[in-house]
Amino acid sequence: QVQPVESGGGLVQAGGSLRLPCVASGSSNSINAMGWYRQAPGKQREFVATATSGGGINNADSVKGRFSIFRDNAKNTVYLQMNSLKPEDTAVYYCNLNVGSRRISIWGQGTQVTVSS
Repeated sequence: QVQPVESGGGLVQAGGSLRLPCVASGSSNSINAMGWYRQAPGKQREFVATATSGGGINNADSVKGRFSIFRDNAKNTVYLQMNSLKPEDTAVYYCNLNVGSRRISIWGQGTQVTVSS
């Protein structure tokens, strides 16, 4: 079964940048979309961005103009490029795969991003 593995989190100052890669290990032929969500302390998990196998891109309004998502299909990897980071971007960032005809959702374990003011 395909499984997402995130990396790239860490501590960064406000205004800085980070890039989060997520590698889909295992059989990746059935992936419909690869995306990112985040969950801040005391808040619900929220959508950040997604990239479909057909090339479609969607970003949350809160990150438009600052974050971008792109896929390297040859490497089964999706990247979240985060620029102009703000303290309110502090959260655990989760990679999500949408898989198969039943559109099953598979989550990674998450990677912590902390933005200091």
